[in-house]
Amino acid sequence: MNLVNLMDPQQQVSFTEAVKIGLGRNQGVFFPQNLAQIEDVNALLAMPFQARSSRILQHLIGDELPSDTLDAMVKSAFNFPAPLVEVESGTYCLELFHGPTLAFKDFGGRFMSECISLFNQGERVTILTATSGDTGAAVAHAFYGKENVDVVILYPKGKISLAQQKLFTTLGENIHCFAVDGSFDDCQALVKQAFLDDEVKSQLGLNSANSINISRLLAQVCYYFEAFAQLTDSQRKQVHVSVPSGNFGNVCAAMIAAAIGLPIKKLSATTNQNDTVPRYIETGNWSPNATLESLSNAMDVSKPNNWPRVESMLNGRSFSKDDFYSCSVSESRTQEVMKKINQLGYIAEPHTAIAYEGLRLNQAENETGIFLATAHPAKFKESVEGVLEQQLEMPEVLATALAKPCLAESMSADYEGLKKRLFEKLVS
Repeated sequence: MNLVNLMDPQQQVSFTEAVKIGLGRNQGVFFPQNLAQIEDVNALLAMPFQARSSRILQHLIGDELPSDTLDAMVKSAFNFPAPLVEVESGTYCLELFHGPTLAFKDFGGRFMSECISLFNQGERVTILTATSGDTGAAVAHAFYGKENVDVVILYPKGKISLAQQKLFTTLGENIHCFAVDGSFDDCQALVKQAFLDDEVKSQLGLNSANSINISRLLAQVCYYFEAFAQLTDSQRKQVHVSVPSGNFGNVCAAMIAAAIGLPIKKLSATTNQNDTVPRYIETGNWSPNATLESLSNAMDVSKPNNWPRVESMLNGRSFSKDDFYSCSVSESRTQEVMKKINQLGYIAEPHTAIAYEGLRLNQAENETGIFLATAHPAKFKESVEGVLEQQLEMPEVLATALAKPCLAESMSADYEGLKKRLFEKLVS
């Protein structure tokens, strides 16, 4: 697989190199030069989830990984389902929260863990990542206890739910967490600075587990095929998919799925009040505002890392601009939609409600609609119970995490301060 740095096209690397590097020169993300179509998608959709996912990843990655090795990696990483649930006639919710940390990022985090473990061959590696909520838990659990791997997680202090926070700040051992006084974009900026620091990169063996990393992105392609596999042949012909979007990795994975042959007719990348992309599509001006806090905090991103990948696909006509929608949903409307979905007999947390609203605004009568549930409602227990005025049942994994003490350290959004702490903790 040949990948190019979108900010420095002269930097071209293999899949293995891209996974190990994480972020390219000039803070560029890696992306495939070519996305060839799969010949018989219907035959692929008839396969079981794990076998199909292995075939999809083999198609994308090429011959860098032996098929039996990739089969074992997928079997280990994707050991939980992704059910498609009918919420109302012609509209389905793809539930991506059945993994160990109850969020869609378990797919990418666990596959990336398999890749890093294989590619680094015992060399010391430090995973440095910023999280707006769910990435932290998925990455922490995927790498927890792994030999020769340290994980450093930065998160905006007081701006993610308690359940999200406790899932990764209570582990300890090789998981190191910092509560940063600032926004997610501040955390993300610190990560990017570290990747530009040759001393830090060389001494710590730095890598990132954000959707910057190509292994996480490609893993996410697989569950879009799983959604279609659960539809009838006639339903697959006119499918509109709505993705709650913050860093835009998830919708980028959907576009890759479409580019290699999955018949997605339309895509909605729906944001909360942090509306950089909807405004850009409407005006042509890229003008990020200060990040606003929202009920859907995992999407509180004003400078999405994956937008260059999405834009390259739109400009390269891998996916039609005419079939790509992006709108923002206000805080008040998010709450109204949560209540509406609840009246249909389904409980949706804020991110899922935003995806539903994006679908509702753009779905035609003859289209089958799929909106993504990216997290279990109980991960946002306080906000969901407050809006719906009903009690949620707490999954055991969350109840256990909530009972443990937080081990995170507080820090300012200062790079030199972060660097000092990294060296104190990780350099012997």
